[in-house]
Amino acid sequence: MRRVSLLDVHDLTVSLGGRALIENVGFSVARGERFGLIGESGSGKTMTALAIAGLLPAGAAASGQVLFDGTPMPRAEAALARFRGKRIGMVFQEPMTALNPLMRAGAQIAEAIALNRAEIHDHRSVIALLREVGLEPRHARRYPHQLSGGQRQRVMIAMALASEPDLLIADEPTSALDLVAQRTILELIAGICDRRGTALLFISHDLRAVAALCTRVMVIRGGRVIEEGLTPHVFGQPRHPYTQRLVAAARPDPRPPGARPTGETLLEVRRLTRRFSQPGPLLLPGAAFVAVSEVSFSLAAGESVGLVGPSGCGKTTLARMVVGLDRASAGDMVFDGTTHRGSDLPQALRRDLSLVFQDPFGSFDPRLTVGDSIAQPLRLLPALSEAERHRRLVDSVEVVGLSRDVLERLPHEFSGGQRQRLAIARALVTRPRLVVLDEPVSALDLSIRGEVLELLARLRVDFGLAYLLISHDLEIVGHVCDRVLVMDKGEIVEAGPPVELFAAPKHELTRALLDARLPPV
Repeated sequence: MRRVSLLDVHDLTVSLGGRALIENVGFSVARGERFGLIGESGSGKTMTALAIAGLLPAGAAASGQVLFDGTPMPRAEAALARFRGKRIGMVFQEPMTALNPLMRAGAQIAEAIALNRAEIHDHRSVIALLREVGLEPRHARRYPHQLSGGQRQRVMIAMALASEPDLLIADEPTSALDLVAQRTILELIAGICDRRGTALLFISHDLRAVAALCTRVMVIRGGRVIEEGLTPHVFGQPRHPYTQRLVAAARPDPRPPGARPTGETLLEVRRLTRRFSQPGPLLLPGAAFVAVSEVSFSLAAGESVGLVGPSGCGKTTLARMVVGLDRASAGDMVFDGTTHRGSDLPQALRRDLSLVFQDPFGSFDPRLTVGDSIAQPLRLLPALSEAERHRRLVDSVEVVGLSRDVLERLPHEFSGGQRQRLAIARALVTRPRLVVLDEPVSALDLSIRGEVLELLARLRVDFGLAYLLISHDLEIVGHVCDRVLVMDKGEIVEAGPPVELFAAPKHELTRALLDARLPPV
């Protein structure tokens, strides 16, 4: 079949503040082709996509040529905005910041349809798009903050599909999704490309996702093209040392847990339930939504327990109750011998519980130095002297492999991997006994992910930490955890050691999660 080019990029260079962010980047994407763009954080992947779509940040200057269907892209902003709406659909990496927090999900999809289609839309058009991305009609009435990360990403994909674009630019569209949802979205995108002849520019640090979806791939590093070719050739026989390192990082060696539980029960969760009220018609009270339903499990001192399940199943809600950020509607917990229901956890025990959030950037106040942010949990230890406080800060950053001079810097001055190390340092500053890790490496590059996992394993041994690790990556859970809990629709449906659970799963969800794993590169 003759290859008909849709997108041609020639010598694209983008500079900001006198520094070149990408230099002389060139490639083409044919009609209906699925093209992957890979590289670590800061390599220039997203900046390349923004330059193509004319969405560069203020102050950035671009040179080179971008042709779409053989014609230069419009330069006037009004014409470019119309062009983007009709012919290019975009799915951004962080849906929470891309969605309007004041509009319901269905209204935002309806707005995208109205802007990008000539025909009059109705509620059925919105529901059809929701169903196409795996959401139920009830999600149309929810605001972004009422959706899980994976659900928000599906809303973004539905909005991008509203215009039936010729080119879909997807920037890390599956990084926040569980395995089943990830496989579903990848198959959905592939099906759209095949049915509609839509071309795809797929940006990701997940080499398995790129290998499963894309026929060609380009590797970018430091704003320059390193390697390009057919995906099986680039991943099977990488020529450049950088590509070789990326491929090697995508094939991690199994690592057994570094510590063993002592047998003493540290946390006991007993029939824990969390209900949320939902608005009904005309904002009248509606039926309660049960996010967590009678969950029970225990966790021993020094033990690492993994919690897996699809997006929206209640994992993060459960974690928030465990660390005292939310209150259970029913049931209770016993932590270190003290019974509580979440938010009534005594302050004297809060120092023994820490939480590492999924997003290492959003979890820091951008106005504070990282030293001030890391010091905030020390308010739980008012008896500490200033000298001891400072020593705790220095110790916490040095133990995660950073130097004490980082304490005076702001969060935006660090890479994603460094910010996650700082988040772990903040979690350790009170010297807790239990650390809850909510997707701690899902947003990180493969090589950085391995470093952070090694760090967590070492810290567990050095400090006798217990972990409750929330993840959608079964390989990570299998390498790090002593036991695995599988959660579905607010309930624990299966539990056991990872070797046994993964070898002979009993519940259909566990089997689905295992079946959804992408093949190795």
